Amino acid sequence: MAQGCLKCLKITMCAANFLCFMCGVAVLGFGVYMMVTFKIAALTPTLASFNLANMLLISGIVITCVSFLGFLGALKENRCLLLTFFLILFLLMLVELTAACLLLVYEGEIANWVNEDLINGLEKAKGKTGNSTEVMSDWDLVQVQFDCCGVRNKSDWGDKVPKSCCKSECETPEPKYRDKGCLTTLKTLFEENFLTTGISVIVLCIVEVLGMCFAMTLFCHISRSGLGYKL
Repeated sequence: MAQGCLKCLKITMCAANFLCFMCGVAVLGFGVYMMVTFKIAALTPTLASFNLANMLLISGIVITCVSFLGFLGALKENRCLLLTFFLILFLLMLVELTAACLLLVYEGEIANWVNEDLINGLEKAKGKTGNSTEVMSDWDLVQVQFDCCGVRNKSDWGDKVPKSCCKSECETPEPKYRDKGCLTTLKTLFEENFLTTGISVIVLCIVEVLGMCFAMTLFCHISRSGLGYKL
């Protein structure tokens, strides 16, 4: 009976981790494709290194490495690998919960920081610092997609309001500009998706807890049966 449960647990853990590994490979491949195909910049100087392609690459690497560790540990019934898998999942869950708590506690400070960083990015886009071509294209894209203009309104652009701020043709005598600033639009978008983000974090934590329970249960079964790597 115990051997049957051990075999079922082993197969379940191998299948789940193999599925996660394939998802990680897909995310990693998509991140590489985006990095090679698209020339991605950022609206803000601070977030320049944290664009979508880089985040996909990092997420893909983490998912593939962790899932491969769990798959190999379950397949080989190796206690050392299973314990390492358990500890990494535990650390990842702590990091996610800590980030969520910090986001809630320092919501005001984060909003001010985002505001200042957007202003710096807009100043760069206006050509006051460095080459503004890439950043300007990003601002144009965001302003059209989110129906906004500048950080707070069109006055942030001064005398050189880009065409992406116009609701209609800018060549008209009195062009109609977009009313809302991009900071307000992004804040509203975050608030609307706050519940979805919270549920996603909770589901992710539940999956990680299940993975830790499976790993520790398999670890204990292997220990009692006298199999696996002797710690």
